[in-house]
Amino acid sequence: MGSMEQINGVPVYRAEPSVPPRGAIIVIHEIWGLVDQIKGVADRWAAEGYLAIAPDIMTHVGITPEVGEELSMSSKHPDEEVRTAMQPKLREALAPIRQPEYAAWAVEQLRAIVDGLAEMPGIEGRIAVSGFCFGGTYAFALAAADDRVRAVVPFYGTAPEPDGIARIKAPVLALYGELDPPLMEKLPEVRETMAASGVDFSDVVYPGALHAFFNETNARTYHPEFAADAWSRATAFVGEHLG
Repeated sequence: MGSMEQINGVPVYRAEPSVPPRGAIIVIHEIWGLVDQIKGVADRWAAEGYLAIAPDIMTHVGITPEVGEELSMSSKHPDEEVRTAMQPKLREALAPIRQPEYAAWAVEQLRAIVDGLAEMPGIEGRIAVSGFCFGGTYAFALAAADDRVRAVVPFYGTAPEPDGIARIKAPVLALYGELDPPLMEKLPEVRETMAASGVDFSDVVYPGALHAFFNETNARTYHPEFAADAWSRATAFVGEHLG
């Protein structure tokens, strides 16, 4: 089990490996914030031998882990009426992250974590980033903003605009569910832009999988077989590029 601390003023959940670290990985949460499920993903990375750092970049806009858990549970409710009734509250809660200034702030928070990791003994510049949905989008964004990141594994995240893609220096493995229309519609263009920009980009699209297929707390979307395959690919990819 990890613990909460701060890295350069950013609140994070830190999961330590039981062996000298193979490197560090930043694990960026979904729009629900730093909930227990994301802490569990960080723990899994630590079990693979990495120092895992899961930042909290939602409490700043009022979505504490407790609020995030409540919103998350409501969104997963089996009763569609309950899910529909929750939508106005969800839109209100998430409104601050739609503002351009939030995106700039969030990337600076993530870069501050990279600053801290770059100075930690035993890490030796071996830094990767992964994230889910909102966090997958910010995994892409951090790679575009900071060339110290050596490997990027976005789960169902939105790639940057072409000028952002052109700034990505690290190899990227993107993981998607086929039944995720907004991302699937853009994927051919993303592939083309990545190739034109010289980015080492690969993707896996799981047939019949929904958005959030990796989140085991979401009974409506979770797909155990695809989640296991994605985890195997993610750990192999990070291991290959962090050495």
